[in-house]
Amino acid sequence: MLKGKQSWVFQNRPVITAAGVSGGPFEANGNLSEDFDVLHDDLWMGEDSYEKAHRILLEEAGQTALNKANIQKEDVQFYIAGDLINQITPSSLSARTIQIPYFGIFGACSTSMEGLALASFIVNYQGADYVLTGASSHNAAVEKQFRYPTEYGGQKPPTAQWTVTGAGAALISAKGVGSNMPVTTSATIGKVIDMGLTDPFNMGGAMAPAAADTITAHFKDMQLDPSHYDLIVTGDLGRIGQETAYELLTNNGLKIDREKFKDCGLMIYKDDQPVQAGGSGAGCSAAVLYGHLLNRMKQGTYRRILVVATGALLSPLTFQQNESIPCIAHAVSIEMT
Repeated sequence: MLKGKQSWVFQNRPVITAAGVSGGPFEANGNLSEDFDVLHDDLWMGEDSYEKAHRILLEEAGQTALNKANIQKEDVQFYIAGDLINQITPSSLSARTIQIPYFGIFGACSTSMEGLALASFIVNYQGADYVLTGASSHNAAVEKQFRYPTEYGGQKPPTAQWTVTGAGAALISAKGVGSNMPVTTSATIGKVIDMGLTDPFNMGGAMAPAAADTITAHFKDMQLDPSHYDLIVTGDLGRIGQETAYELLTNNGLKIDREKFKDCGLMIYKDDQPVQAGGSGAGCSAAVLYGHLLNRMKQGTYRRILVVATGALLSPLTFQQNESIPCIAHAVSIEMT
């Protein structure tokens, strides 16, 4: 059901039946390592390129979700996935392996919630019994494409963020088994917001207005107060972007408890890890949600959360043509039954 101008209400409450999370060596030393299902001790992961290793991450996360749910891939109607590499190649190659009818999507780092929103919509309206959705990123592959190869050794400014080597996937179904299951209750689809920023080393600052716009739209459409949620978490604004988004929301009259406003890019790594302003990448919010946050929900720490994944829709081509950075954010609300 459409509510307001840009939100869906999922009256049938699609169930996040199971989830899988995989990560790299930097994440293995991070703050949320215990919430990963698979962790690798090197970035190559047995492959001869970082892009092929990127594919492995998503395949592992998806297969882990299916194994946990004890569901065969033949029983899954659709697979929705995306990443940051040229033409979402790692996701498409993972779809070649998994052999489930496939929707490839690109929302940059907002891809995780774009996929979850679409999967929930399909299941909510009986378009499928099961939909597998996921997002991924790989530090060495993404840095090589969007900034400089790590071998170059270029110095990054304090505004820069560290691309997460990780993937998160979830199996969305029409019905769950037992009680204490996370369900999706609504989604707010964001608009493209471009404030004219051009610095690819300040993604958080560029994405903050899009996050604030979608969060404001969510509460307006749903006619809710921020106190409705135990946690409002952005995808990967990092330290600078999160502060900017909070300031924008406050100036818009939306009063959110500062302790309940978190960011996946600030949660995933330890304070002493050299990640400048925090983590980023399409795998950032996917890994944090499908690992850490769902685990905390099942443990009773949170009952209702709003996850707002943010994405910078730039590319090497747009940078070369001196374009500014268009950004977007998608929000999905999740509750425990």
